[in-house]
Amino acid sequence: MLLLQADFDPAIAQEFGNQAATMDFLGIPLFDGPNLWNLLIRFGFNLLVCWVLIQFFYYRKSHRRDYYFTFMMFSVTIFLLLFLLQNLAIEIGFALGLFAIFGMIRYRTTTLPVREMTYLFVIIGVSIINGFGMSASYAALLVTNLLVILVTWVLESHKLTRPEATKIILYEKIDLIKPEHYDLLMADIKARTGLNVTKIQVGSINFLKDTAYLKVTYIPTDSMPNDIDMITKFKQN
Repeated sequence: MLLLQADFDPAIAQEFGNQAATMDFLGIPLFDGPNLWNLLIRFGFNLLVCWVLIQFFYYRKSHRRDYYFTFMMFSVTIFLLLFLLQNLAIEIGFALGLFAIFGMIRYRTTTLPVREMTYLFVIIGVSIINGFGMSASYAALLVTNLLVILVTWVLESHKLTRPEATKIILYEKIDLIKPEHYDLLMADIKARTGLNVTKIQVGSINFLKDTAYLKVTYIPTDSMPNDIDMITKFKQN
């Protein structure tokens, strides 16, 4: 059936004409205003949440600038990766697989401590939620991120969790390592180190030199980590 010219709506024709005139290259639009704004808003929100977790919870105690840089770059990279792949047919297994790969990373220089590994786990998880949760509303994303911050704040509180550290000590009073002398051993270690010791474990024993290695668990006086706690002795040149 032929349509008369009078049947066309100029506004509709102009709208479709503008859509057809959108510039693209190899099928990809050169500029997508709504998607760009969505990217900037979600990116800023994710960056703010991760910065709060790192600055006010992790860095306040650890003061490790190297991990500060690592956590922020993990957050930025994973968010942008998942956001730009949102239009692909990616199953949830992809996100979980990516999460597991990055979560199990161990740097060649040193193994990540438990606390740093936990924050890396949280930062990756938050970035995946914000970058991949396209079907969720902004309110749901806001509540999810606030819950992560709230739980982190509660668990980092000294009222509920008590930070502990460990030292490896080469001990010479071999008679006190017996189980029945545990209280005497505890008192001697506390008196000689001045530490608030909570537990002592006996490791390797050398009866030829009458020495034994002890793993001493104690409550530190401050929240600053001690990177050489587990070193037994320095290598001699």
